[in-house]
Amino acid sequence: MIRYVALIHKEKKTSYGLMFPDFSGCIAVGDTADEAIEQGREALAFHVEGMRRDGEKIPVPRSLDAIKKARENWVDFDDAVVAMIPLLPPKGDPVRVNINIDVNLLAAADAAAAHAGQSRSAFIARALENVLES
Repeated sequence: MIRYVALIHKEKKTSYGLMFPDFSGCIAVGDTADEAIEQGREALAFHVEGMRRDGEKIPVPRSLDAIKKARENWVDFDDAVVAMIPLLPPKGDPVRVNINIDVNLLAAADAAAAHAGQSRSAFIARALENVLES
C-alpha cells in the first residue's frame, strides 16, 4: 500500500489541520486528530482521482527525511505531528468472486455483518479496506 506523509497541526481554538507535502493544496480538517486523518484519507483519494482525470503525474511518495531536506517554504514542521496516510485504490465496479473460507470464520463474519446492518459483501469489503489502510 502506498503511503504519503501528512503533517497535522493544531492551534488554540482551531480544528486539527492536515496537509500533504507531496500534494500542494491537498488539505483536510477535523475536530480531532483521528477525524483529520480520516478526512485526509478521503481528501488524498479525491485529489489523486482529480489528478488522474486531468492526466497529471502522481508524485512518488517521499520519505519524511527527503521532505525535511527539501526545505520547501510552505511545509511547516513546527509543532507538527506526522502521520502516514494510505492511498487507497479508486472505487471500481463490483465483481463476483469465489473464495474458500473457514466455516466458523464465515459464521462470525455474518453475525458481525448482521449486527452492523451490512451485507456479507459490504462487511468483507470494509474489512479488506481496514487491513489495507493499516
